Amino acid sequence: VELSHSGSYSCEVRTETVSVWKRSTPVTITVRRVPVSGVSLEVQPPKGQVAEGDRLLLGCSVATGTGPLSFSWHRQGLATPLATGPRYELRAVRQRDSGHYHCTATNGGTAANSPSLWVTVLGEQDPPASGAPH
Repeated sequence: VELSHSGSYSCEVRTETVSVWKRSTPVTITVRRVPVSGVSLEVQPPKGQVAEGDRLLLGCSVATGTGPLSFSWHRQGLATPLATGPRYELRAVRQRDSGHYHCTATNGGTAANSPSLWVTVLGEQDPPASGAPH
């Protein structure tokens, strides 16, 4: 069932042998959107720990909610969304990309947020000492 199926419906009966024609009283059917809920966030690499310069991929999904669905990506402390769509990718993360991230899913009627995820960008390790002291 889709939103476009909302409308007035009636039943009509005709007989072939006798000219009988009957129509039921119309009934109005309203199809409503299922509210968005159960928004979840997937992350690669797992647990949101990524080495500086590596790729971070976030995905957003909903357990329930009829569409069309739209998604936006948010980071704590920033007023405007980072991006739209069910996936958000940072190809080469930097230290400044560490922070709390969440996605928002909406279907035009309701909106719901995923739980927040803390992304940790791990800095480069100090290079091991090369050679023995002289």
